[in-house]
Amino acid sequence: MPASATVDGRHLRREQNRATVLDALVELFHEGVYEPSSAEIAERAGLSPRSLFRYFDDIDDLNRSAVERHVNTHRALFEIEIDPNGPTTSKIEQFVDARMRLHETVAPAARAARLSAHRHDVLAAQLYETRAFMRAQVLRTFARELEGERVALLPAVDELCSFEAYEFMRNGHRMSRAKVAAALIAALTQLLNNERGT
Repeated sequence: MPASATVDGRHLRREQNRATVLDALVELFHEGVYEPSSAEIAERAGLSPRSLFRYFDDIDDLNRSAVERHVNTHRALFEIEIDPNGPTTSKIEQFVDARMRLHETVAPAARAARLSAHRHDVLAAQLYETRAFMRAQVLRTFARELEGERVALLPAVDELCSFEAYEFMRNGHRMSRAKVAAALIAALTQLLNNERGT
């Protein structure tokens, strides 16, 4: 067998094992286990705990990689195509629906990321960049409603549309999806509807 085939086979096995570990960790996130031990992850992946760190630098690198993999799988949900010149009421309803679908889908990884970010600079930076992207998305979608001095409302609108707000309403207040949607639409309507933006 040519040496290149052996190297390619080893590389393929390494990538397959790495993917198996990441999938195992994402499964644990979905089950509500956001900071599993290396032994728990290894058991779920069908590997030995020692072998995990053939593929990852440490447990934080493993967590970061799993969060990144899960988010990248659902990258399309981060994109919101709403005409900024459309009616404010329609834009609010579309935006709330899009954000809630995103938050529901990435919730397991989002919770894990927030638990780990304080000790992992790369993950913290990724969260910061994601929040900046989503804030810019709010401003782009509601540019007309937030023009001039009304741009001071951006932090409030951004916060209402955040994962943290969604999570608090769903789990802190035990609100149904429909009630969260209604509350967000009502709050955003109060903030954004004005004589220039209706």
